[in-house]
Amino acid sequence: MDVAAYLDRLGLDRPATADVAALRTLQERHLAMVPFENLSIHLGEPIVLDTEALSGKIVRRRRGGFCYELNGLFAALLEELGFDVTLQAARVFRPDGTLGPPFDHAAVRVELDEPWLADVGFGRFSRFPLRLSATEAQADPDGEFLVLDAPHGDIDVLMDGKPQYRIERRPRALDEFVPTAFWQATSPDSHFTRGPTCSLPTKHGRVTLAGDKLIVTTHGVRTETRLSGDQEILEAYRKEFGIELDRVPGRP
Repeated sequence: MDVAAYLDRLGLDRPATADVAALRTLQERHLAMVPFENLSIHLGEPIVLDTEALSGKIVRRRRGGFCYELNGLFAALLEELGFDVTLQAARVFRPDGTLGPPFDHAAVRVELDEPWLADVGFGRFSRFPLRLSATEAQADPDGEFLVLDAPHGDIDVLMDGKPQYRIERRPRALDEFVPTAFWQATSPDSHFTRGPTCSLPTKHGRVTLAGDKLIVTTHGVRTETRLSGDQEILEAYRKEFGIELDRVPGRP
């Protein structure tokens, strides 16, 4: 991995120490600079879960990705910077409260003075790392988070009182997520195949481009604008997310 290029992508210098302060800065900047997006699925690009391919996409081509890509590469960066890191599989809670399939999400666990959850690949989630051993609610600029014990030693993570995902304890290698990533990218039952989306947090909210709909939330106020024509959509990708595309995702 070209660590210097990755840090340049984030607008950061190499941290002097692999500590909590550095982890907080790295996560916040990653979320601010690297979009959560599923555009490869709608551009016919393969999802390749190895460090070289992900570096090419996210660092050199200045794209984003979804959980396996973003957290997979972020974990590799943290390891290069001297952090004690493992990937862990998680199952995402559906709106009806049931759990999605195993390996539904890839989460990053960092061992420092205590275990921390560092997640840059879940879309709207915590801006800063969460203490996995905390018994009290944890305040974050993007919500209030609670970590609870779950059956079989698993861990549930709640945001504003709503369960988000359940993490298993066992460490996993990135290639173990390949089958589920393929399912997420190809199955009609996956919400990622239903349409292109690209999203970034902003200082006071979030900006999302879903298909031809530009959604901007500022101080809790949401506005939607329907973009007209391919050039306007491509310009929105450039302006809002720094992504250069030669055609609109989902179009021939």
